Amino acid sequence: METLKIAFVYDAVYPWVKGGAEKRIYEIGRRLVDRGHEVHWYGVGWWLNGDKKEIVNHENIIMHGVCKPLQLYVNGRRNIGEALYFAWKVFPKLIRKDFDVIDCQEFPYFPCFSAKVHSVLKKSKLTITWHEIWGKYWFGYLGKKGLFGYIVERLTARLAKNNVAVSEQTKRDLEKLGVSCVEVIPNGIDFERIQEVEPSGEESDIIFAGRLIRDKNVDVLIKTVKLLRDDVPDIKCVIVGDGPERARLEKLTGELGLKRNVEFRGFLKEHDDVIALMKSSKVFVLPSTREGFGIVALEANACGLPVVTVEHEMNATKDLVKNSRNGFVCNLSENEIVDKILVALHSDMSRECLEFARNYDWSVIVKRCERFYCV
Repeated sequence: METLKIAFVYDAVYPWVKGGAEKRIYEIGRRLVDRGHEVHWYGVGWWLNGDKKEIVNHENIIMHGVCKPLQLYVNGRRNIGEALYFAWKVFPKLIRKDFDVIDCQEFPYFPCFSAKVHSVLKKSKLTITWHEIWGKYWFGYLGKKGLFGYIVERLTARLAKNNVAVSEQTKRDLEKLGVSCVEVIPNGIDFERIQEVEPSGEESDIIFAGRLIRDKNVDVLIKTVKLLRDDVPDIKCVIVGDGPERARLEKLTGELGLKRNVEFRGFLKEHDDVIALMKSSKVFVLPSTREGFGIVALEANACGLPVVTVEHEMNATKDLVKNSRNGFVCNLSENEIVDKILVALHSDMSRECLEFARNYDWSVIVKRCERFYCV
């Protein structure tokens, strides 16, 4: 296989910013380097404090800080000014070099147009990696102003012939926009690393991990625990994560008399601690109605836990769950979630969960990316 010179374009850079898209680039990028390719990452220079250099080598990925640290979010929403500024600053840096492949993450859209110009002038292969399609969700997110995001998303979908979707859901949404020949290359997990983590000494029946925002519907999970307590009086649910909904959720827990049954652990600095808590639990519940992929569900499977998630058009995690094999998909209903949790608690699905998760190890995913780039 030929050696490639590859540039990733995304403003948020791992490990300075930790999220699904940046983790994907990091895991794929460093493995591509191990396979003999030259990998660059053009992003915001989160490390640019004092006399630190604009270009640094991080685990053999060449990081280009195109501008000093910026505020990604304003009032809980992505900062449009940051996206425009980054797109403007990345172009002159990017255009100085020749690349065989430029892989630009679709969000926050504007940098994709900078990458498109490079592909035209330098004849590089432009790939846009799509994590999710917002569509009409833009109007719920920004009201009437959402029309701007709605239009820009559609314009972005017309930029590249080579489009990667991280989930089947995103592929379907792209095809609705008229995009053909979409390759699904999912996110992955470090399966072998997860196997090395020892279970926590703190046991639980149910675990949730994620940002505490409205779309996650953790309030539904808490109400579900209330119903479950009728059958399992000492039921214990651990909620890992933090966010703007935490205070409201803690108040709800108190109002329902569940302080002994629901424990909020907040944000855990070490990811291994999250994995350890999963390994000492029995069922992972993700009642989210908006997931671009759902790495956390795969991680739960890799811990041997079945996953209960919900049927919703914007929840890509549902495509990762095969009913009665590695979990269950049901409606966003407390009674239905209760039924699935009870079945999961009394079933041994650990072997099938592990077999399913093994197929998503990053070592498998990077080979799929490499083949796609070389076509």
